[in-house]
Amino acid sequence: MSVQTQFSGGFQNAPVQAAHAFRAAMTVMARPGEIRELNGGQPPEPLSVAAGTLLLTLCDPDTKVHLAGATNTDAVREWLTFHTGAHLAQAPEADFAVGTWAELGSLRTYRIGTAEYPDRSATLIVECDDLQQTGAELRGPGIKGTARLNLPDVPALQANAALYPLGRDFFFTCGDQVAALPRSTQISAGA
Repeated sequence: MSVQTQFSGGFQNAPVQAAHAFRAAMTVMARPGEIRELNGGQPPEPLSVAAGTLLLTLCDPDTKVHLAGATNTDAVREWLTFHTGAHLAQAPEADFAVGTWAELGSLRTYRIGTAEYPDRSATLIVECDDLQQTGAELRGPGIKGTARLNLPDVPALQANAALYPLGRDFFFTCGDQVAALPRSTQISAGA
């Protein structure tokens, strides 16, 4: 990786772009099934713009990140640590993990929090081929009636939701788009 690549790709106007990105991330987490544009970062491939922007926004030197599969490259590791100071970690210790659904592996690998500290769970950033408001039906906090989102593995995500208030939270990214699925969302297979 060239030094220029390592140093480039962060926010150009960090206070403004980070605030916009944080708002978009929190909006989709508060409104499961909603898809929003999320940009500002220009991460090295294979990270999408949305996944890279999430990492720039949510990670800091106290954060442990697991890069799964194809995302675990020298370029991504150097870019992430330079721009966020985050530490790289194996899946069981990770605060955040990023990769495709298949690359992330078994959900059981990632922390679900504890009864005393349910917030000490992992958040998974799942890189997807596309995001659409079709497929699985979502109900719960932040959803008026129902919402829909194409999810990679409905049974695994239903099992995660059954752990509530424990469990993992998810961001789904594709290009410059992001959607989220908090552990409090109830999921049923779509028609």
